[in-house]
Amino acid sequence: MTRSIRADAVLVQAVIAGALSFAHLHDIAQAAGQHGWKAWAYPISVDLLLVAAWRRLRILRTEGGPIRAAWTWFAVALAASLGANVATAGLLDLTDVPDWLRILVAGWPALAFLGGTLLVHTPPQPRPDVAPAAEPAPDIDVTREEPAPVAADEPEPVPALPPAISVPAALLDHAREIAEKHRTSSGTPIDPATLRARLGVPPQLADAIAAQLSGKD
Repeated sequence: MTRSIRADAVLVQAVIAGALSFAHLHDIAQAAGQHGWKAWAYPISVDLLLVAAWRRLRILRTEGGPIRAAWTWFAVALAASLGANVATAGLLDLTDVPDWLRILVAGWPALAFLGGTLLVHTPPQPRPDVAPAAEPAPDIDVTREEPAPVAADEPEPVPALPPAISVPAALLDHAREIAEKHRTSSGTPIDPATLRARLGVPPQLADAIAAQLSGKD
């Protein structure tokens, strides 16, 4: 119940303040040479700029953007409203207003349009001191793997020698005759390739015959 009454009282105060400020701005504009609908448009312009700047302040505070520009235009609109209230309190002769006031009133529409455009179309910028949250690093398994045991050096196996080839005695005698004829004609011992060609036997058999002829068997 108390909260409801307090809210109604604030609303009534806002209506009274808005009505008086609206009337004072109208009187100042009319005294500065703005007559008819133009005198009524000035208080609307001031109040709209004041509301737009206040809403922009709330948005920038929520999004974390810079609020200096919004505060500047809020102060400009508030100064225009308060100035009109003070000027109509008997401190200013409304029948003979100074030239500087006429200039301010005449230039107010362009100033209000500039402020409203900057407030609406300027995107909010994040604060430079706010850094994005770092993503947590993935879990990494740092368990060390034990190296495999190194086996002791083992002696390399010795390849088995091929079995000795048996040479028939008749073939060996024939090969000896060929070797003697080759030595007599050429003066040099016969080589395994020539012996194999003369006998027409496989290379392994020719090597065994040559070894026996040279006395290596």
